[in-house]
Amino acid sequence: MAQQDKTRKYVLPESELPQVWYNIAADLPEPPPPVLHPGTGQPIGPDDLAPLFPMALIMQEVSADREIEIPEPVRDVYRMYRPSPLIRARGLEKALDTPARIYYKYEGVSPAGSHKPNTAIAQAFYNREEGVRKLVTETGAGQWGSALAMSCAFFGLECQVFMVRVSYEQKPYRKALMQTYGAEVIPSPSTRTNAGRGILEQNPDSLGSLGIAISEAVEIAATEEGTKYSLGSVLNHVLLHQTVIGEEALRQFEMADDYPDVVIGCAGGGSNFAGLTFPFVGRKLRGEADVRVVAVEPAACPTMTRGPYAYDFGDTAHLTPLVKMHTLGSSFVPPGIHAGGLRYHGMAPLVSHLLRLGVIEAVATPQLETFKAGVTFARAEGIVPAPESNHAVAVAIREALRCKEEGRSETILFNLSGHGHFDMQAYLDYFDGRLQDYEYPEEEIAMALAGLPVVNVATD
Repeated sequence: MAQQDKTRKYVLPESELPQVWYNIAADLPEPPPPVLHPGTGQPIGPDDLAPLFPMALIMQEVSADREIEIPEPVRDVYRMYRPSPLIRARGLEKALDTPARIYYKYEGVSPAGSHKPNTAIAQAFYNREEGVRKLVTETGAGQWGSALAMSCAFFGLECQVFMVRVSYEQKPYRKALMQTYGAEVIPSPSTRTNAGRGILEQNPDSLGSLGIAISEAVEIAATEEGTKYSLGSVLNHVLLHQTVIGEEALRQFEMADDYPDVVIGCAGGGSNFAGLTFPFVGRKLRGEADVRVVAVEPAACPTMTRGPYAYDFGDTAHLTPLVKMHTLGSSFVPPGIHAGGLRYHGMAPLVSHLLRLGVIEAVATPQLETFKAGVTFARAEGIVPAPESNHAVAVAIREALRCKEEGRSETILFNLSGHGHFDMQAYLDYFDGRLQDYEYPEEEIAMALAGLPVVNVATD
């Protein structure tokens, strides 16, 4: 039943902060294909991941338990900004003249300005508990790097961030934020690593990619004592930590006396999308409540909509394990779109698995439509979305207009994964007509996919 009052914001008290993360692996109708060792091609075990991650995170990566307890020190830091609000977008509904009810879960209330601290805090805590001295990572738009830098400051760890060069140049204030939290920020590809030097030898003007930056970070973690690697998306344990978003949203919809017909999230590696949607998908898989779930990606980096479901490396230098996912090839370097957090060549294995099973949908949107949607949203709701979040806004608007055309009063939920206060150059470029739509050429995708590894293992 839809709520009838004029409430805009649904806020849970701190006392109702979730005590557990939800693990979708427990409800999958079939398990995803195994992760393979890059050298042997055989399924990896916990010891294979130990050089990169603390054992607590490795065990979460392979866990089949439906619920995993959130440590109290992590919940203590979460209380700085969680529970985050669920907001009824009444201004946007009015602007679109739609009968649809539109809600958004607003993750821009975190100190770092996005959903990323939900896993950064947890990862910093578990590494600190295992005696790690330093964390190294990569970042695209800078939201993940900012979140990890902040979390390392909270738990007394050093932080080193390889930032994709095009974003390093586009987003200087993200660099400044990371440095304010105490992190060292390095444009990638760099001369600090063998992987970076190899790329620069081939292309001294390389814009970089998340795959390249991952290679550099993994190389440092594997060779420097007391250092571990931290990833902001893609891996199972990262998606797990983000489900605090959806767990809160479920309770907030009870407050609203409503329930979504469609849930939408932008998707680059899959973390904010999974964080909002997986608790709803879990209810769907258990037969408790049906819902459409839509992942939105950029047309310039069409991983799910144009990439095959295949085994591939997570990085350009082929240092990471092989995972089965939707991929454009580990050598894929997308155009320098402003949604830097959505420029990854692959999609989270769990998200890819759900897409293959037909449990979720995927759609690609062009850059200009997303910025138009972000401006429409800002003028109606007052919040300027991050370029990544604009993709979810665009499809929420599409769905609301569809409801208008069909005369249907559906409930739409999307994740506003972060604010765009550090991305105003992107909006300036939009208003000045300097942005353009990119449709990645089929032949260039084919070239990147030609390097997919040959895997001889039965996975289907």
